[in-house]
Amino acid sequence: MASIPAESVPTLKVALLGCGVVGSSVATMLVENADDLAARVGARLELIGIAVRRPERARPDVPVDPALFTADADTLVRAADIVIEVIGGIDPARGLILTAMEHGASVVTANKALLAEDGPTLYSAAGEHGVDLYYEAAVAGAIPIVRPMRESLVGDDVQRVLGIVNGTTNFVLDKMDSTGAGFAETVEQAQALGYAEADPTADVEGFDAAAKAAILASLAFHTRVSSDDVHREGITEVTAADIQAARDMDAVVKLLAICELVRDDEGAPTGVSVRVHPAMIARTHPLASVRDAYNAVFVEASAAGELMFYGKGAGGDPTSSAILGDVVAVARHRLAGGHGPKESAYADLPVVDMGLATTRYHISLAVADRPGVLAQVASAFADHGVSIETVRQRMLTDDDESRASLVIVTHRATDSALAATVDALTGLDTVDAVVSWMRVEGA
Repeated sequence: MASIPAESVPTLKVALLGCGVVGSSVATMLVENADDLAARVGARLELIGIAVRRPERARPDVPVDPALFTADADTLVRAADIVIEVIGGIDPARGLILTAMEHGASVVTANKALLAEDGPTLYSAAGEHGVDLYYEAAVAGAIPIVRPMRESLVGDDVQRVLGIVNGTTNFVLDKMDSTGAGFAETVEQAQALGYAEADPTADVEGFDAAAKAAILASLAFHTRVSSDDVHREGITEVTAADIQAARDMDAVVKLLAICELVRDDEGAPTGVSVRVHPAMIARTHPLASVRDAYNAVFVEASAAGELMFYGKGAGGDPTSSAILGDVVAVARHRLAGGHGPKESAYADLPVVDMGLATTRYHISLAVADRPGVLAQVASAFADHGVSIETVRQRMLTDDDESRASLVIVTHRATDSALAATVDALTGLDTVDAVVSWMRVEGA
């Protein structure tokens, strides 16, 4: 594209907070794509500074003047028209974003932890000071999901959002399924490939996915949901036996972020259910085919029907693509004197307890093989109002007495009823062990 004379368009000052993998990519794109961005925005985006902890450190891979690096983030954000925040965490990110807004800067952030913990404070500050808050990169990297939820689907009624929103856990579970490797071995492989941090806790324990689920639920159901509201279970307890059990029923195990609208018997919305946990999902479901470190979000809406958004959920270039898309949007708004969508929390629905969420269960039992066992097991389900969908029995070799394996898949019931059923099964003298249980989603 031909170069655009600097004097022919106005200039907007851009401050960048952070210069790690994502920040480096953002800085590079701002510099290398400067003319294209100016043509798309209608103004030049001038990078006025990059806030880092050690400005003196050499960064040969970042094609900017070393004089732009500064440790004085507070002064930097006060001078900017647009602030891009990619340092992560709660503080000092929150204070810097609020300072930027107070001084008239619109903010683009990838900080899912901060948005999930204290999003309302940021939304309120953006509204008070007449600036934009955009965060496409906070949920699923390059995948455009925040803007469709905030804008494209805002006239529809979203019923359910089902997502694979953490690439590390998806890689681990996918490799456990495709290679038969164990959890620890596969996490080490993910670390070697750069898909997992040296300390993978935030990923494998579901904290990262829970923050993203909170953001998605807030957008989908026009209700403030924080990460503390999200029921969270990680994948550390998923075993090779669980993976095989899923394979036996033509399913795969995924760590899912599930956001659902809860309705009463007359169809009126009464709350939202937001949870993150491993679950079996049929191989025929679109999410089952999401492999390696990819992400996908499956949305069910009243009018639009079923939609799926798929792509790279992390990495410097994919994430910076989403960030630059937001930067172009807020820059256009500044030139036009308008603003993007603000927080929509008018529904103000309660977040229901996990026990009230409805799901299906896959339960594997080791039992004695004698008359009446199946009836006793079925009675335990019936006593708690849980209907059995399928039962499979397989004989087990035992030198002393006959043993059998029972694999039961239930119909949908409340999670509390299913958990109580599992507890009851452990107390039966005909049940040697509840070998495993896992929720079943996607049907």
